[in-house]
Amino acid sequence: MAWQSRGLRGSALEELINLTNDKYREHSLALIQKVPTPIKPIKLDQEKGHISLAYFEKRSTVDYIGVVQGIPICFEAKETTKNGLPLQNIHQHQIDFMTDFEKQDGIAFLIVFFALHNEYYYLPFKQLKEFYLSSSKKTMSYEMFEKQYKIDTKSGYYLHYLEPLGIYLDAVGK
Repeated sequence: MAWQSRGLRGSALEELINLTNDKYREHSLALIQKVPTPIKPIKLDQEKGHISLAYFEKRSTVDYIGVVQGIPICFEAKETTKNGLPLQNIHQHQIDFMTDFEKQDGIAFLIVFFALHNEYYYLPFKQLKEFYLSSSKKTMSYEMFEKQYKIDTKSGYYLHYLEPLGIYLDAVGK
């Protein structure tokens, strides 16, 4: 799969998450890092130092991993222009990684941006996994996303996802 054809997809969402993660670190709330996808450069412009063609060396796990006040977390960032989240955007190796992560007492989730509604949501992995395993549908509809897990801009945090994470942790007794 060529890197250049998919390189910028979701980059605005990831930039908002990165800015938020920087603020979380500054305020000692969390330490979250973007997980780089290993690539193998094929064409390199030596003069400019740019990679013009590359291939993924292996599958990545999740987009982000870190710790929030002693709780290990990992999450995927997904963006959709549809009125739902197509499950084809979530790969089996990601489901497997998040399953294993939660078996180790970590918290896995997705941050989903619905461009159609200009809204961001925290999606608990448990809810995603139940739908993924039990439904014959290929899309999680927008209406399935719980309003209590809507992510807002607040207190200088672009995507203050720690608020819905806190709501979820309270609900599951952590």
